[in-house]
Amino acid sequence: MKDKTEVIIVTGSSGMIGSALIHKLAEKYQVVGFDKAGFPFPPVEAECVCVDLTSDERMAFAFNRIRYAYGNKIASVVHLAAYYDFLGEPSELYDKVTVKGTQRMLKYLQDFEVEQFIFSSSMLVYKPSSPGVLITEESPLEPKWDYPKSKVTTEKVMHDKRGEIPIVMMRIGGVYSEDGNSIPITNQVQRIYEKQISARLYPANTAHGSTYVHRDDVIDAIALVVEKRNDLPKEVVLNIGDDETLTYRELQDIISTEIHGEKMPIIAIPIWFAKAGAFMQNLFGKAFIKPWMIDLADDHFEMDSSKAKKLLGWKPKHGLRDTLPKMVENLKANPKKFYEVNKLEK
Repeated sequence: MKDKTEVIIVTGSSGMIGSALIHKLAEKYQVVGFDKAGFPFPPVEAECVCVDLTSDERMAFAFNRIRYAYGNKIASVVHLAAYYDFLGEPSELYDKVTVKGTQRMLKYLQDFEVEQFIFSSSMLVYKPSSPGVLITEESPLEPKWDYPKSKVTTEKVMHDKRGEIPIVMMRIGGVYSEDGNSIPITNQVQRIYEKQISARLYPANTAHGSTYVHRDDVIDAIALVVEKRNDLPKEVVLNIGDDETLTYRELQDIISTEIHGEKMPIIAIPIWFAKAGAFMQNLFGKAFIKPWMIDLADDHFEMDSSKAKKLLGWKPKHGLRDTLPKMVENLKANPKKFYEVNKLEK
């Protein structure tokens, strides 16, 4: 057990990953949570320092607080804060928060002794593959919408602006837990649970899918990156994902069987029809599926996380196949809570 003299800064500290990470890191380190002013707050194990990634004034204030309270040495900065939405429309916040916010962080950190800067990137930065073709850290990049594009741009900024600070870019699969916590999965669960007609329709290859990863396995991976910071390369990219990538068909079969006791058939529909349907649903209400998502439905992301296993000694302890039944069980036990936790609308 350490004496907690080593300082860790976690940005986005009140979020799903940030709050769980603080619980774990606080066992060994002095943790400071950087977050926006107001509710929600980071866990009580961390000091909360209010910061605005878009403001030099607020950033300077935050790091003055760090120096005053903890000195000039920082063991690790875990940078989770970023902007994202599922509207599919351009937003200046991707640049202001994710790209320039990270650049601003690195600028102020140059005045400290920083042993490591960890950036949470995304699997979506990669060019889609095909079933059986694993995506490695050397695979080509081809982000298709603003969220992953901002991650790629930020990775380049980190390379250019890190100075002498060692950096780790973690390209993480879609995060989930027994409570849900994955927007695409919980919306698919909702469509099946409510027997919506859209649950039976799909405009792409159902043998395609994406790599996901359990929240607790992400936490373990980040904790290992912090622990092994002195043994890692000065600049490294790591894929973090489950060992198994489920297809859309497998997701549908598992969820529908757990909810209704039988598999729900999927009807193939043309892309134009799916786009028209999504447009109409959003015209007369708020639907998760947007027309722009239809073009991405056929993408397949199957990640290889062997590099993280080799460098960190990390191995995922969970799998989506085994977690989905527990997720459905939580839905059935308390539908209202499941909908509230996952911000699902009736």
